[in-house]
Amino acid sequence: MNINEITDFNPEKIIKRDEINRYYRDGHDFIDDAFISRTLEEAKEPDPTKIRDILAKSLAIETLLPEETAALLQVTDPALKAEMTETAGRIKHKVYDNRIVTFAPMYISSYCVNRCRYCGFSADNPHQRRRCLSMDEIKAEAEAMTGVHGHKRVMAVYGEHPMTGAKFIADSLAAIYSVSVKTRHGTSNVRRINVNAAPLSIDDLKIVHEAGIGTFQVFQETYNHKTYAQMHPANTVKGDYGWRITCMHRAFDAGIDDVGLGVLFGLQPDWRFEVMGMLVHARELERYSGIGPHTFSVPRMHAASGSAVSQEKNSFSDDDFLHAVTVLRLSVPYTGLIVTARETAELRDKCIDLGITQMDASTRIDIGGYSQRNTVQKIDEQQFMLGDPRSLEQMIGDLARRGIITSFCTAGYRCGRTGGCIMDALKTGREGTFCKINAVLTFREWLDDFASPETLKLCEPVINSELKAIQETYPKFYPNVLDRYNRICSGERDLYF
Repeated sequence: MNINEITDFNPEKIIKRDEINRYYRDGHDFIDDAFISRTLEEAKEPDPTKIRDILAKSLAIETLLPEETAALLQVTDPALKAEMTETAGRIKHKVYDNRIVTFAPMYISSYCVNRCRYCGFSADNPHQRRRCLSMDEIKAEAEAMTGVHGHKRVMAVYGEHPMTGAKFIADSLAAIYSVSVKTRHGTSNVRRINVNAAPLSIDDLKIVHEAGIGTFQVFQETYNHKTYAQMHPANTVKGDYGWRITCMHRAFDAGIDDVGLGVLFGLQPDWRFEVMGMLVHARELERYSGIGPHTFSVPRMHAASGSAVSQEKNSFSDDDFLHAVTVLRLSVPYTGLIVTARETAELRDKCIDLGITQMDASTRIDIGGYSQRNTVQKIDEQQFMLGDPRSLEQMIGDLARRGIITSFCTAGYRCGRTGGCIMDALKTGREGTFCKINAVLTFREWLDDFASPETLKLCEPVINSELKAIQETYPKFYPNVLDRYNRICSGERDLYF
């Protein structure tokens, strides 16, 4: 296949109807637009006592009902909103402890057969300078991400195109995993790769699963059927709402038990509808498999090459964004929350108090941007424009000033704490124990291998405080933790519980 040609997919050859219909009930998918709109309307002017009862349910780490989520979305009273914010922060600490997990996206290809009206990678965009990385170029990206910045988690991102199908995805993951870089005191490598890709068939999902992925992400973009049809032309693969909305059902049936959901806020005029859609989707996955989403992502539409839609002013404000994040934390308390570098550093920092769990840093979203050390954004060479240019070290320092530890932990994936296992651990608070310990161990690695003297000065009090907390909470287990901590200080790497 000529890499310089955009080859069209025949949707009917890609989409397997039986792998949609088997998940429908009475011939319909599980997103009922009329029900969501009606529930939101009926929830206006919620009673404060009812809201506090809902917050107590959230704090017990129980998934909320749609009616309860709708009530939280309709809160306008500042004092009641403050109570929601405070509860969201308590839930985050109860489930995930005092840490933020870091990662970086690796954009591997900008070729796509779809014609989404808001995306710079749209096949209709003649301005996009397209590229697909070779396996050697993928390795070079991994070397830069792990050797220069010290990342341990990567989110591999692919457009939908024949050249980046399941086999290519599997080969590219193997290329990333093969890279190991010598550091000041040890070695550094990517330990877990999450994948953001197009919906796949069950057979293709099995190929990706066997390649050793972490979380498999597919964002619905918008849950509103009418808006979805307006933004995704019907003669494209992505134009099929059913193929996309049932992807996570297929993922579970393919053996993938760690999935991530998301929407693109700003597409649908009523942002509350999208929060409700994610809640309904999470409940459907719980019903189908007993396993909810591992993460929610909350990207917001930003300027993209060749897209007038992306540059239109929409009504989704920063205050709305913060409200949405708060309600998602309260509605599905066990689920990780990702706010990416699309947003400004100021807005992302505000979201920390609302219970987010993951942030990217040193982010490059142009193809090959890490190995080429690109720092200047060019709209025709990436999917959209970023808002937070902070390096990983800068973000780690900012978190440390707030007493927050940065985690590079990937132990859960490799110890089998995924799917139902991690859901149970998160809901009971047990996972936070492992998270705190492994955060300390991986943070020590990063500090020794990458931190400047100034960053070390900021971070040492944080890591010492976390060690003290472990010692006080788990005195009998603490000697085991200290043993591995000291071994890391001596140059051993990748020790975890």
